[in-house]
Amino acid sequence: MRRMMIALVGAALLLGLATVRAQGGPPTVAGCTVFPADNLWNTRVDSALVHPNSAAYIANINANGGQSVHPDFGEDPSYGIPWATVPGSQPLVPVDFYYPDESDPGPYPIPPDAPVEGGGDRHVLIIDQDNCILYEMFDSTFNGPPSNSWSAGSGAVFDLGSNALRPEGWTSADAAGLPIFPGLARCEEANSGVINHALRFTVRRTQRAYIYPARHFASSLTDANYPPMGLRFRLKADYPIDALPLQAKTIATALKQYGMILADNGSNWFISGETNPGCWDDDQLNTLKAIPGTAFEVVVNSGLEPSSTSAAPTRTVFNLATPTLTWLPVSGAQGYNLQISSSATFASGMTQTYLIPSGESWTATPALVRGIYYWRTCARDAGGVCGGWSSTETFAVIVPTVS
Repeated sequence: MRRMMIALVGAALLLGLATVRAQGGPPTVAGCTVFPADNLWNTRVDSALVHPNSAAYIANINANGGQSVHPDFGEDPSYGIPWATVPGSQPLVPVDFYYPDESDPGPYPIPPDAPVEGGGDRHVLIIDQDNCILYEMFDSTFNGPPSNSWSAGSGAVFDLGSNALRPEGWTSADAAGLPIFPGLARCEEANSGVINHALRFTVRRTQRAYIYPARHFASSLTDANYPPMGLRFRLKADYPIDALPLQAKTIATALKQYGMILADNGSNWFISGETNPGCWDDDQLNTLKAIPGTAFEVVVNSGLEPSSTSAAPTRTVFNLATPTLTWLPVSGAQGYNLQISSSATFASGMTQTYLIPSGESWTATPALVRGIYYWRTCARDAGGVCGGWSSTETFAVIVPTVS
């Protein structure tokens, strides 16, 4: 399968933080849903089963560092992870990765003044608000004119309308191979009283293993009591939070309802949030520091994966006009039907159906025009009957112009 890569052309710069809406479903930013409603980040776990090794995981974490929650964001502008939005017309620039084998290659629409996280990780998070694509980089440095290029350790590109994961064994801008942005506590949500997604957090020592939805480990430790990447924790239902001030109570409520996902090595129980010094209130956030690690429990992820159906496509997003799409094989299939559409509902007049006699791939001929597309497949039996459409996936075709 091709690695996901998206590129956008244009000239006008529009950099800034956009409104995030949390109420009534998964969060949105600049008109983009932050992953589908059934994405694991947006799935509640307040009724999920407790993991049988929960107590051992938490005891191991507490034995190797801090033993209480720490919000890793606040009034200090050097704390937290910044993010910004750009339009689809944002010029593309080259990005040189020192881990290129597990990075989605550039160019990326990263402006010269993109905010960079303080400290050692130097994350850059950019959302293309017109195409709903998230670009994330680790250890990022702007190289300056004339190329306006960037250098980074690794980079990942995520379609915010898709549940697709990184390739098996790949990192991202985060150690676990997950996107960072959907796991940030965001101040506007905290002030609204509702956070409808899981949060990202770190512990000092992790296991040489990962579980869904993580794709990558970052440890040499094999003891089964060390937590693997992707492990999900939930604040216990009986832990009292009613007396907490608004920002802290909203975050604590989200920890009870949606939990937090282990995404990186770092300080114990450090929860990630956006950089937003004019909005966060340290007096409120500091009340979270009284929550001990023992107030959490590990939940079982089984059954939380998004549903899939026959011949579910593997996502690809391309910066070329003749993409090759691939999908998962179905046992006994005598060919496939493939539908490509510019309509999310596959409306008549906007949809093309292709009959694929064999194999699980299709290359666009003639070339597709720039835009967002939707596609799905179904497997045919020996009588030519289609067994039911797969879930819908998306891809973009935008041939880049590097500025």
